[in-house]
Formats: sequence, structure tokens, C-alpha cells
Amino acid sequence: MSNFVFISPNFPRSYYQFPKAWKEVGGTSLCIGEDPYESLSQDLKDSMDEYYKVDSMMDYDQMYRAVAWFAHKHGKIDWLESNNEFWLEQDARLRTDFNITSGDKTDSVMRYKTKSNMKAFYHKAGVPVARYHLTTTLQEGRKFIKEVGYPVIVKPDDGVGANATWKINSDAQLEDFYRQDLKTQYIMEEFVPGYIVSYDGITDQDGKIIFRTSHVFPDPIMDIVNTKGECFYYSVREIPEDLDRMGSAVIAAFDIRARFFHTEYFRLTEDKKGLGKKGDLVGLEVNMRPPGGYTPDMMNFANDINVYRIYANMAMFNQGLYETERPYFCVYTGKRDYIAYQNTNTDVYRKYGQAICMHERMPSILGVAMGDEAYIARFRTEKEVFEFMQFVYERKPSVERKAEPLAEQTAKKARKK
Repeated sequence: MSNFVFISPNFPRSYYQFPKAWKEVGGTSLCIGEDPYESLSQDLKDSMDEYYKVDSMMDYDQMYRAVAWFAHKHGKIDWLESNNEFWLEQDARLRTDFNITSGDKTDSVMRYKTKSNMKAFYHKAGVPVARYHLTTTLQEGRKFIKEVGYPVIVKPDDGVGANATWKINSDAQLEDFYRQDLKTQYIMEEFVPGYIVSYDGITDQDGKIIFRTSHVFPDPIMDIVNTKGECFYYSVREIPEDLDRMGSAVIAAFDIRARFFHTEYFRLTEDKKGLGKKGDLVGLEVNMRPPGGYTPDMMNFANDINVYRIYANMAMFNQGLYETERPYFCVYTGKRDYIAYQNTNTDVYRKYGQAICMHERMPSILGVAMGDEAYIARFRTEKEVFEFMQFVYERKPSVERKAEPLAEQTAKKARKK
């Protein structure tokens, strides 16, 4: 029987399914978290063989003692994972200290943790990437701007999601950026005109992709965070050939084994000198863990599968290939509390109840990027995806003027860019 230590099993809420799947395939499911056992959901309690509470998962000494306790009681730890971007470095350190050989250790995890390190692996795979500069001084920043022009994007080199990311459009904004008291290394990249598509999946212990899918993000998460906008994205039924080819090459270049992966690309909406023609793909960044929020559940809904079980079978037996028709598009629509919507929850369920797979209030830490309230639904056609999105996002008429449909707002934003 294999011992699996899963870290932070109650965030996001559906992550209890990782230890649950491990237990179902015959392993011992051991979890570490900060919340009192009594406060955990019954689903999570049922998924675990044992739970160890720490005061803070930021305290490495406490985390070390938790894993040591499990090893003392249950024997050698075979697998340790959080599948959470924030904890990847700590996961690697724990694997190193306990000689857990089933994942990256401290000396290898940084190849996919910093955005600057990722560039070399995209290049190795033959995928173009935006030019970049690790920020130092205003003088060096101006030199980079002279090379690539405005706008540029600035973000933490080792950051999670689109947090603390923004666009610089002028000399005044550039000077303001260098006046900031930044606590971490930032990376500055040339602006790439396009929308984001992802290449997501799971690799087995030999690095073979055993499940793959793709999502389309019409609006950049950076813009959603900075404007408190609505988050809308969806999975596709057919992965474009160029994305499948490039995505597979990138996973091979990173030598990703026994992991979920989430890799991102720009699909150019206009020609970009040095990067490609309109419609070409440009590498953005990678996250070697499941896509954020409830996207793993979207994978399940879109394909009538269980990715948590696929992952557990891969880890325990190095099996679990999934290759079949994708029956649905699956769409995420995140609403904002401050926006007055025309259609109530009752209206949405009355019209689309059979298509809705999940309806959630989002945790505040996810709500910044993904909205305060979310619907996840599935449809056979892309046309139905957009009809659903427009129905959910329809605004109440304003006294001063009628709110524009979301599609027209998106088109106007694209024209301005």
C-alpha cells in the first residue's frame, strides 16, 4: 500500500477529490492543513485516512514534523503533492528532505517556477516567446523600451496567476513603476497582441501525456484583476493541431513527469514582428499543476471522466491513458456582486438548468481573478456557450443608458488595443 501526503486538501473546495481518489485505488491517504478537523467537510473527512493540523503551512518546521509523523506511523512516504502553485517550492523541499522520488526536488522545481526560466524551455521546444528584461534600474528599463516599444507588461518573476501584474503605456507610467517599493524581482515583457489559449493535461511517470485538453480565455486575466471585470473562459472539443504539436513539445522540453500541467499561449490577433503572423501561437508561461479554481472539475464535466482518478491511477500504477471524443464544451462564467444583472439565478436555472454543472460562491482569494459567483455549464456547440454567457451577463437597463452587450464591449476593447 502506498502512502500519499496531500497538502491543503480543502482549497479549492473540490480538492478533497485528490486524497479521495488515492484512497479508492488502494493507497493510504494522509493530509496536512491549517483548519481544525471539526471544521472540515464530511466529504473531506471521508477521503482521508489521517489528518495532521498545523498552525501555519508557511512554517516549514511544522510541515516537516507533520511529514515525519506520517513517516514514523505509516512508513515510507511514496508521494507528496499539493497541486497548488503557492506550495510547489515547499513541496519540493519536503520531497528532498524525505527522499521522496516521485516528484521534483529543490534542485529542479525552479525551472517552471520563475517566468524568466520558462523562456529557455519554450525556445528549446521551438516556440517563440516575448522579449523580456529582469527589472533593475529606470535607465535599463528605458533601454528595453527603446528596443520593444510601448506598451510593456510587468509582473513578478516568481508570481502566482495575474497578481501584481499591469500594463505600462508611457514614460510617466514607467517612471512610476520604478518608484514602487517592490518586494520581489519583476520581469518586463514586450506586449503581445492576442488572446490566451491553454494546453492542459496530465503526464505519466515516463513523461507521456495521458490526458490533454485546451481552454480559451477571450479576456486576459490581468485585465480582469485590474478592472474587477467578469471572468469568462471555456474548454474546446477539438484541440487545434498547432497547439497540440507545440504543447506536446513544450511538455517534453520541460521533461514533465507524473504531474498535471497548465501551459499558456497567445493566439496572435495581428502580425507581430519577430513573433509571428496573425493566428500564430506565442508561448506565454507554464504552471505545472492543475489549472486554477474549479477547472479540473470542468475537465470532468466536458469529458465525462474523473481526472482525480486518472491522476491517482497514474501515480499508483503508472496507468490511466484517456483518449476519446470530447462530448462537450464546458464554460465558466464569473459574475461580480457590484454589477446589476438582468437575469436572476432563477431565470438562469429556468432556461439552462439541465446544462449547469456547478454554481458556486467563489472564495475571496479566487474571487479577485475569477468573480464573486460562478456558473459552470456544458454544451455541445460553441454557439450555445456564447449564448449562455450573454444571458448570464446581460445587464439591467440603466436610467441613463442601456448597458452594452458584453460581446460589443469586448469588440471595442479589442479595437482600442
